[in-house]
Amino acid sequence: MFLSDLSIKRPVLATMMIAALVVLGAFALRRLAIDMWPNVDLPFVAIQTYYTGASPEAVEREVTKKIEEAVNSTEGVKTVQSISSEGYSIVFIEFRLGIDVMDALADVRAKVEAIRKDLPTDIDPPVVMRFDVQDLPIMSFSVRGQGWEMRDLTRLAEETVSRRIENIPGVGGVNVIGGLRREIHVLLLPDRMNALGVSPDMVVAAVQRENADVPAGRVEKGPREDLVRVKGRIVDPRDFAGVVVATRNGAPIRLADVARIEDAQEEERDVAFVDGERTVAVEVRKISGGNTVQIADEVNKAIVELNRTLPAGVELETITDNSTWIRHSVDDVKKTLVEGGLLTIFIVFLFLNSWRSTVITGLTLPVSVISAFLAVYAFGFTLNMMTLMALSLAIGILIDDAIVVRENIVRHLERGEDHFGAARNGTSEIGFAVLATSLSILAVFIPVAFMGGIVGRMFYQFGITVAFAVAVSLFASFTLDPMLSSRWYDPDAEGRGHKGPLGRVLVRFNDGFARLGVRYRDVVRWALAHRGRTLGIALASLVLALALPAAGIVGGKFMPDSDDEETNVDLETPVGSSLTYTQGRALEIVRYLKTLPEVMYCYTTIGGAAQNNSVSAGNIYVKLTPKGERRRSQQELERDLRVQLQKFRGVKARILQAGFGGRTSAPIELMVQGPDLGELRRVSGEIMAAIRDVPGLVEVQSTLEEQKPEWVVDVDRKLAADVGLSVGAVSASLRPVLAGQKAGDWEDAEGIASDVRVRLAPEYRMSRDDLARVPVATGQVDRRTGQPVMVPLGQVANLRYGAAPNQIDRRNLERIATIEGSYQGRPLTAVIGDVEKRLKTVPMPPGYRTSFGGEQEMFAETVGYMVEALLLAIIFIYLILASQFGSFTQPLAIMFALPLALLGVMLGLALGRSSLNMMSMVGVIMLMGLVVKNAILLVDFANKARDRGTDRTQALVDAGQLRLRPIVMTTLAMIFGMLPTALALGSGAEFRAPMAYAVIGGLITSTLLTLIVVPVVYTYFDDFGDWFGSWAMRFTKRPDEYEEYLEYRRTHGHAPPKEKKSKRHAAEQPAQPPAEQA
Repeated sequence: MFLSDLSIKRPVLATMMIAALVVLGAFALRRLAIDMWPNVDLPFVAIQTYYTGASPEAVEREVTKKIEEAVNSTEGVKTVQSISSEGYSIVFIEFRLGIDVMDALADVRAKVEAIRKDLPTDIDPPVVMRFDVQDLPIMSFSVRGQGWEMRDLTRLAEETVSRRIENIPGVGGVNVIGGLRREIHVLLLPDRMNALGVSPDMVVAAVQRENADVPAGRVEKGPREDLVRVKGRIVDPRDFAGVVVATRNGAPIRLADVARIEDAQEEERDVAFVDGERTVAVEVRKISGGNTVQIADEVNKAIVELNRTLPAGVELETITDNSTWIRHSVDDVKKTLVEGGLLTIFIVFLFLNSWRSTVITGLTLPVSVISAFLAVYAFGFTLNMMTLMALSLAIGILIDDAIVVRENIVRHLERGEDHFGAARNGTSEIGFAVLATSLSILAVFIPVAFMGGIVGRMFYQFGITVAFAVAVSLFASFTLDPMLSSRWYDPDAEGRGHKGPLGRVLVRFNDGFARLGVRYRDVVRWALAHRGRTLGIALASLVLALALPAAGIVGGKFMPDSDDEETNVDLETPVGSSLTYTQGRALEIVRYLKTLPEVMYCYTTIGGAAQNNSVSAGNIYVKLTPKGERRRSQQELERDLRVQLQKFRGVKARILQAGFGGRTSAPIELMVQGPDLGELRRVSGEIMAAIRDVPGLVEVQSTLEEQKPEWVVDVDRKLAADVGLSVGAVSASLRPVLAGQKAGDWEDAEGIASDVRVRLAPEYRMSRDDLARVPVATGQVDRRTGQPVMVPLGQVANLRYGAAPNQIDRRNLERIATIEGSYQGRPLTAVIGDVEKRLKTVPMPPGYRTSFGGEQEMFAETVGYMVEALLLAIIFIYLILASQFGSFTQPLAIMFALPLALLGVMLGLALGRSSLNMMSMVGVIMLMGLVVKNAILLVDFANKARDRGTDRTQALVDAGQLRLRPIVMTTLAMIFGMLPTALALGSGAEFRAPMAYAVIGGLITSTLLTLIVVPVVYTYFDDFGDWFGSWAMRFTKRPDEYEEYLEYRRTHGHAPPKEKKSKRHAAEQPAQPPAEQA
């Protein structure tokens, strides 16, 4: 071959080419950012709107539906989902993959701005933002101070700590959780307001009017001009009491006459605790594409510096730090990579019994791995789980080509050829077979890199990294391997080296393996003599492989189980519970968790945006001790926790796992779609009753299961009209006093602004009677004072106690009820199968339907994309093999090895107690490129022997014996290279293990069956090719040529041999097999 001949003739050039790849790869490695997952650009946009005090139905009607209808027509929209809760609306828009998210963001902003005039005037402006997986917090820390009030700690966290962290390069944002900001409260006293004829809107207007600096223009004097400013800002909060609200009979009515002024803090709607102790938490987010580890290091340095400079008693303490887990995971993958490489090199030494041959072959590993970092850098990837896992799993593949080439060179040396001749002839002889095997592997990983969906984006970096590394290993096998073999004298390969104790053991091992090869000849002869039985064994293995998943022994799920050394407890108290009540139930659970030896600490958050502003919901982040230090795995602990959490009264607690992107969610989601909330609640209730006892289904709940209590104000339109009131005027009067209305802000001496909020005093908004006494300004005017006449709300409206949905979910412009649950003890596919059976027993009203979301939806999507990638890989392999062998049928004989691997895949997953998931399915695709390698080597050598005139059966028997050693060597090298991954000893290693289970199991069974079944299948397809060829010759040959062909077949029993190859090709023919030499 050209590359090998050039490298042998010009060894310095070959060395420099390899050195250039290694140097570039090493420099690229130094510049790579480190992260947990690839930076996947997902086209998601979110629209967040606050409508303070509004019920979920009002939020849906006035805000959510209008925004949904506006953005639904945006180009490229895939799904629109929304959540409407008390005072809060969020709309998620998922665009089709391939849509530029920044263009989509601009289009959505334009759509929302176009309907801004149709939205309520008293909402906060809608915030349109890109939903980025990388935008999740990379770390969080607590701000705690002995003897400090919460509002002072909050101020310190926002003004000092956050600003210092925000200045760190790479930090995208800082959020303060569980804080209490200072507020000036103007608490209205309705009895006094009624007596003095003052309405809430008069109070708001007075505060805004009397607390402002107003520019009045300027004065000019000669060449100068000076600004004039009316200074009206209130300096001391107590001075708000003197603000004049109105004048009655010439006497001013001041704010102190109708309200109470308090220098307080905002209404508490979220809290944070660390191990049950109240704290202010600070979450740090990075910019998209930032180096998580580097940013976290800088933040930790800043925390150390701040702890030295903050006031006495205040301490910052890290709660969560993703960089620690990333470091552990990345270090474990690196360790796995090194261990796999060492085991692979051991296999090479075991079979070649020469440390020189081992070095020559083993050099391919570091060259390929280090050079792969050049591709990682060039494509803009990071050093993450996918890129490193690609290299660790490809260790056995990367040395494959070098093993086959070196083994063939050694065989030529054993025949007595010199080093130059053996290197040249051995490489040329095996070159095209090695090229075909490498191209087959590339044909597998290219489709993996370009799969559709989110999974495709995840595995893009995986596929590109492996493909480049395999290409480099092929290049090194054709350059470095023959060059070193031609220059480095190896007495062991020629049988002249001195053998020590270990060498003599290895000699006996190889002699025993040679005897095994002789016995293998007899096995192949038997298989060729009993072709039907052999084919029956192969078909039986395929049936058994398909039976394992059908019997439920091997189930399916989206992601494999992994011990992440953390878990999440999601909790909900009855709808309508106060923050104090929810806090009490959460801390009760925390106290129990702290008694468990596996728990390090707990970080609790209640309310806030993470819980859709619901104070009856919260989350407990549970950090576990390292898995090597505890008796129970994370999954075992979670199973036991589920039982214990059911014993807590007054709270529903469930275990949730952080999915892709770090957000916690239930793995099973069943959505019931329909127009009416009442009917949705009834149907979802029937479905829950039907599926609740499905084996393996746990923690079942519905978003419409509970309703929130509310007071409904029914305005008497006739009475209201008599006093000049409308329904809109009544609601406009109520919202400010109950929900509170911002009436400007107040600045302290340091220039820090605090909101001034007007609302009813707490003691006047506790009961129905309090609501009935709320003063409402009518359209009538008191002739004596000229002010509106005030009437109590109870005179124009009826107040009744009712219930409303706590949350309204929508999907694609329709209301949905979401039934959520988890699975335990059974695979996801088995649980979903039983749920689908139960669903058929529940009658669905017209216009209502069900669909699955969550993990099941992602699993189904993943299977679809994996099947596409698998079919594409098989087609590519066929195209490559047909081109290589110049035959339409022989590639089919080689590819018969593909289904033979399925039995090993299923057995490997069953023995590893794993499932068909995202990782194991990629392992199956990866396996397709590996199992054809053995068949290629067999068929290639058999063809060359037949070209020399050898009988077909003898050619197959001889090819099997000649290729047995390299086939077993490469198979064991791949198995041992993946063994550290399969053992799953490090942090998060369980995530990678299923891929190794699938590949190792598939390699074992496919190798054993390939060595026996492929020769038999080869004969079937060869006979078919002869028959088809003879049939085709009837139409393509002259009659005399066709008769000559038939005469030869009648005489010899087979088709005439092919025409002689070129002289060059003839020189590349393999040596005579051992049997013929003997």
